[in-house]
Formats: sequence, structure tokens, C-alpha cells
Amino acid sequence: MAATLPLLAGALALGIPSAHAADPVPSGRAALTGTKPVWATGAADQGATAGSNRVDARVYLAGRDAKGLTAYAAAVSDPQSPSYGKYLSAAQTQQRFGATAQQVSAVTSWLKSAGLTVTGSNAHYISVSGDVAAAEKAFDTRLHDFRKGNRTYRAPQRTASAPGALADAVLTVTGLDTAPHRATHHDALPGPGPAFKNSGPFSTYYGSNIATTLPDAYGTKVPYAIKGYTGKQLRSAYGAGRYTGKGVTVAITDAYASPTMAKDAQQYAGRNGDKSYKHGQYTEVKPADYNSTEACDAAGWYGEESLDVEAVHSVAPDANIVYVAGASCNDPDLLDALNKVVDNRLADIVSNSWGDIEANETPDVAAAYDQTFKLGAVEGIGFYFSSGDNGDEVAHTGKKQVDTPANSAWVTAVGGTSLAVGKGDKYQFETGWGTLKATLAADGKSWTNFPGAYTSGAGGGTSATVNQPFYQRGVVPDSLAKANGAQRMRTVPDIAAVGDPNTGFLVGQTQTFPDGTVKYDEYRIGGTSLAAPVIAGVQALAQQARHFPIGFANPSIYARYGSPLYHDVTDHPLGKRDLAVARVDFANSVDASGGLVTSVRTLGADSSLHAVRGYDDVTGVGTPSQGYVASYGWRR
Repeated sequence: MAATLPLLAGALALGIPSAHAADPVPSGRAALTGTKPVWATGAADQGATAGSNRVDARVYLAGRDAKGLTAYAAAVSDPQSPSYGKYLSAAQTQQRFGATAQQVSAVTSWLKSAGLTVTGSNAHYISVSGDVAAAEKAFDTRLHDFRKGNRTYRAPQRTASAPGALADAVLTVTGLDTAPHRATHHDALPGPGPAFKNSGPFSTYYGSNIATTLPDAYGTKVPYAIKGYTGKQLRSAYGAGRYTGKGVTVAITDAYASPTMAKDAQQYAGRNGDKSYKHGQYTEVKPADYNSTEACDAAGWYGEESLDVEAVHSVAPDANIVYVAGASCNDPDLLDALNKVVDNRLADIVSNSWGDIEANETPDVAAAYDQTFKLGAVEGIGFYFSSGDNGDEVAHTGKKQVDTPANSAWVTAVGGTSLAVGKGDKYQFETGWGTLKATLAADGKSWTNFPGAYTSGAGGGTSATVNQPFYQRGVVPDSLAKANGAQRMRTVPDIAAVGDPNTGFLVGQTQTFPDGTVKYDEYRIGGTSLAAPVIAGVQALAQQARHFPIGFANPSIYARYGSPLYHDVTDHPLGKRDLAVARVDFANSVDASGGLVTSVRTLGADSSLHAVRGYDDVTGVGTPSQGYVASYGWRR
């Protein structure tokens, strides 16, 4: 294998974050590219950071063969490679690609000699703390304060560096800048504040209850929104067949951990026709302590966790689920959770319904994430990330961009659709998820400013920082891949599933109601944070069919492109006709005492993004169709 790695690296190179131009570093030093943020400009410079300020940083270790890791991760993931599926165990991966004791010792000595205190270390990084002067000495840069928006943050004045002798040992350093590196969960469509309930009327399947007393939309009466699809309906729509995920383990990472999750999941399964959890089928891995609970809105993550766990179990009822909690919503803690999965090979598939905008990502953090994803790929672990809930992000941030870590070339980015499952659990159609909302006029005879304003939709588009990976060549059209310039770049998503909260999933959770009562209740929810665990569940079914880990799935997903194994989703699946549903909500989110709000929600209107025939930046290659799951069993 060693002899073929150089060829594999050239043939199968995946897109990597494009490094920002590094400042020149002194002779004998090795640049840690990407450690100076793009917002740390001369115009924004507010002067030197006070020397007494504390610096907490992580120096990530490159391991003994960084290039070999990239090549091997690509080779074992590509069905066209002779090394496909030749995964290593966690111990073998560490032995072959992990940092050596000599590297750790040398990096530790360097950091200590600069005056920094080592506060911890593991297989991935060495954490240090100290004053500004010590950090400046260690990384041969100056730390200044810079304006970023309406706030001021610390950052290196020039690219940080390490001693040249340690160039092969140090991957990057994080923590020199203090701008937030914080993920948000994608369940705010809607999310249970303290408590949330749906009002109704509802449709039990798409089109079962037509809003005959409400005004027309697009020249016709429209159905009421779904009460919330269940596992039986989703399994039928995406071709589960006889497969249940038996023998496969799915990990879910989020920040924090709901204290009622296990009980809620069991109650939900019993009430909605899912299999009861067997002893040990659901487990949790928690950190010793939590932090940033107010800044991260810790309780707000409980709904995300409930959605992720219950969606995976509904689609893959025999799969084991391990919930791995991050100590906060900050990148270092979420990275720690992901590394626990990799270091202990806790799962085959990892579902992640959280992220941030690409503009907030820095190359140093991206490099740390990518190293984890590559290590996972070598072990046969696949990572799935929701693509975001704000379409092209213009309405949300004022700038067209994608989300991260979904932009990584080493993960499967999952987009969202509006799903119509009809009578008898029959798949009818899907559109790209993108919602326009108009409320009912006071006289009840029309919709105000119909079709209304854009509210939400599946995230997608073209990365500004990650080059196009090999598996997208010949599939993603240049109109998308070159949207930002002459260079072909990573485009997201890769695949999709139901995400529209108006055709969403029924979820159960213990909530706190306004009268102080704490009780279990159920509500409909959506977002690409639904799509990601649904696809994770589908992939668990596919792995059961394959009888072997799928690992990093993108090469296999794109190899099936253009076949009947996918629903080719478009914004107008029924011809030129526009589609919409009616929805009635409690104004106060819990009961009718505050009145009702009636609206019409247009389907298939995702900001500037469009679901079209073939690959698109709303649904990727499409959604799993009948035969997709079983197709993984065709190759032995």
C-alpha cells in the first residue's frame, strides 16, 4: 500500500481549505497558515493587546504522516480504489498516523520554553495558557486588538509560526484570536422555547385535509400542513424495505445533554409505532463538566437532541445510538466530542445537526476538523452535517455563503426538501425546501402581500474556501462550481431528505409550560437538522445491506448519481404549478389563549437557490429512492 499512496494522493486529492496568503515568517520558522484571520486588517487594528491578558490556546499535532493520512482516507473511501474498505482500527490508525512520543515531547518543550503552561494534552493537541508575551514569543507574532463588526477581538498581527524543526509535528494553533467560534443548532423552525405546541388543523398525510374555508393560493385550495411525519412514513418514502439498521451504530453529537432524553425517546417510540428500545441500544457519553451554558442556551439544545435521536431510531429502529455530548457549543468542545467517537470508534455513522456560517470559520479550525474527519474515514466512519436553514444566507447575514463544517470536503452535507407522503405511506413528490410566508388578512378573504416574505430554506451554494473534491468532478456543473471565480470549488449539499417544517417530523420532548408544569408533549419540527439524522438512518440501513462499514460515503453517493436510485428533486415536481400549504399556529406557541395565526407557506422557493434536474445546490444528487438502500448490498 505504501508504494501506491503517492499515486492515490494525486488521483484522489480531496478539496482542502484554500489557505489565505500567509505573511512572510522569519528564517528558521514554519508558518501556521490561516492563523491570522482575514478580518485582522490594518484598517481594523486597534493597537497592541494588553500584555497581562490571558491566552488559552490549543496546538494541534500533525501526526507522523499527514500526507499519507489524506491519501489513505481518500483511497479507502473510493469504490474505484483497490484499497476501498480496507479500514484500520482506532489503535492501528493512531499507530500509523498519530503523533509520536518524540513529536509530543518536542512540541511540549518548545511551548514551555516560551513561558507557556501546558494545561492538558491528548492524541490530538496540547493545550496551553499564559500571558500575551509568552504567546507572542512562542508563535513569533504580535497580538493586537481588531474591530470586527461592532466588537473588538484579539488576533495575531501576522501569521503565527512554529520552529522550523517542528514543521512536520504541528498542524495548527487555535485560540490566538478571540472571535466566537460557536456552532448553532438548526432546530429553530420551530424550536420549543420553553414549550411549543402545534395548533392545527392538520393533514395526517399530504393532501388529506384541504383548507376549503381559506382563500385560494396559486388558483386552488391548498392542504393543511402535516401534523408530523412518523418513522413508518419516512421509511416508506426513502425505500427502507426490510432493513432496520441492525448491527450498525449511529453517533449523534450536540452540545449538552437532555436529562430526560432516554425516557422521552422510549415514550415517543411507544406512542408512534416505532420499535421499543432494547437494553443498551441507546447510550450516552458525557463530558466531566459543561461550560458556556448561558451563551449557548443549553436548554435550547434539548430539542435538537430529541429530534436527532428520535429521527434516527424511527428510520433505523434496530440501529444502536450513542449520544456524545459536547461540553458547550464552542468549536473546541464539539471537536472533543467528535474525537471521542474517532479515538474509541464509538460508531460507524455520525449525525451532526449544527454549524456556523463560512465567514466565521478560520483555516486553523477547519484544519483541526478535517484532520478528525480524515482519521474517521480511515476507520470507516462517515460524518453527516446539516447544510443549514437559511438558504443562501443573504437574508440572514447579508452575504451569499455556505455553512461549516458542512463545507468540508470530508463530510456529507445534507440538504432539505418538502416531502409529500400520501395515503398508504406512498411517496408522491418532493420539492426543494424554501418557504415564502403570507398571513391571512383581517377579513379572512385574502393573503396579505401574497406570496409573502422568505422565511427559511435548505442551505447550499459554493464554498469560498474549499476546493472541489474529486467526487464532484463531472457531476457539479461549472455554473455552480465556478460561482465564485475561475477555480472550481466545493459545492453543497451532497444529498438531501425532508427538511421543511411544514412537511416535518413529529418529535416528543419533556418541556416546561407557562403554568410551571413539566411534561412530555409532541410537536412537528423541521430544518436540515431533521434531514441529517434521516439520512444517517438511511445510511445505517444501507450499511446493514452491505454487511460492512460504508465509511466516508461521498464517493459512493456520487457514484450512484443519475440513476433511478435517487429522486431527482425539483422546485416544481408537478409541472409549472406552484405548491403551498396552509398552517395555523398558536400566537403564544402553547395554546389558543393568545389567539391564532393563519398563514400560507409556499414550497420550493429557496432564496436564490433552485432545485433543478440533475445536481443542484438545494438537494445535491437528490433523495434516496426505492433501491438505494439495497444497492449497497450488490457489491461484495
